[in-house]
Amino acid sequence: MTELFASRRSDVLPFRAMDVLAEANLMRARGEPVISLAVGQPEAPTPQKAIAAANAHLAKGRVAYTDAPGLPALRERIAPHYGEALGVEVPASRVMVTTGSSAGFNLAFLAAFDVGARIALASPGYPAYRNILKVLGLEPVEIPVDVSTGYLLTAEHLAETHRDKPIDGVLVASPANPTGTVTPPEELQQLIEFCDQNGIRFISDEIYHRLAYSGGEATALAFSDRLFVVNSFSKYYCMTGWRIGWIVLPPEMVRVAERIGQSLYISAPELSQVAATAVFDATAELDRVRETYVRNRDLLMRELPALGFRDIAPIDGAFYAYAGIPDGEASASDFCRRILAECHVAMTPGIDFDLSRGERFVRISYACGNAALEEAVGRMKDHIAG
Repeated sequence: MTELFASRRSDVLPFRAMDVLAEANLMRARGEPVISLAVGQPEAPTPQKAIAAANAHLAKGRVAYTDAPGLPALRERIAPHYGEALGVEVPASRVMVTTGSSAGFNLAFLAAFDVGARIALASPGYPAYRNILKVLGLEPVEIPVDVSTGYLLTAEHLAETHRDKPIDGVLVASPANPTGTVTPPEELQQLIEFCDQNGIRFISDEIYHRLAYSGGEATALAFSDRLFVVNSFSKYYCMTGWRIGWIVLPPEMVRVAERIGQSLYISAPELSQVAATAVFDATAELDRVRETYVRNRDLLMRELPALGFRDIAPIDGAFYAYAGIPDGEASASDFCRRILAECHVAMTPGIDFDLSRGERFVRISYACGNAALEEAVGRMKDHIAG
């Protein structure tokens, strides 16, 4: 019998943060007191107003398909958010609701690029970008950034890469995962203007918007209407498992993305859309959660240098610290395994985010409660002192 093989496009690396989470969950199931700082998932629950709206919808007894672009009520809540929070007018017709931000990236890549297109990314960066691009037959072009430039991908970086071999698109995240870097508005504008002048598609990952702590948060929509903006209800809105997000499309891509979405997804889950519509009324509750992250950030900014971590990214936003492992450690993977085994604290090795330099770094998620982070830091202090 002829042997059958997996496709070449399926040959992508694992998402190691999820592997670390799986190991932490196994340890917890055995009764071990693990604190997970591995995954970018808010510990806080979904706001009550969103849950109440979902319960009321469930009580009607029918959860159905929606139009592929999403419920009009939700799209008409998302669009004015840009004017209210960021001073940019966005028509609801350009908003498409997606099954998490992951579907938003799929739609942007499929709508804008043909197989073989080259898409520039910062490294370190979110590993799913690289993997999604490869699965879709696109080429990720990873541009190294480091502490010397605050882990920013700049217009100068982009121009140099484009001169060497032309690129077709660029994806910029602000605030960024894993570094927490916020791209200043003036730098964001320069990146977008360079792309517009050179026929390069710009995709802006804004899923950590409303989680910038040092100012400077801006939407790419302030500088062009030729780009894609991907956002999510997972992070600030505490709705990870609801799998709900959105994308703001260039006008000429609205129908293109709708046609692709009809076949790939039909629609985002109606129940999640109903809950997301209501979550815009939960700002006070969500801002209290945000204050938890601010306190956690301040704690890590104080304690990480004392624990021997170095080359620490700015921690400007999101809920991550990206830091070099202490001197004397052989590799981040070994370091993380030992800290998990001996301190019961889970972190993600940087190899997930940077294939060439990542074994010298870890990502620490501080999306947990204050008490949990204080306990985790205390355990690591005791371990290092011992």
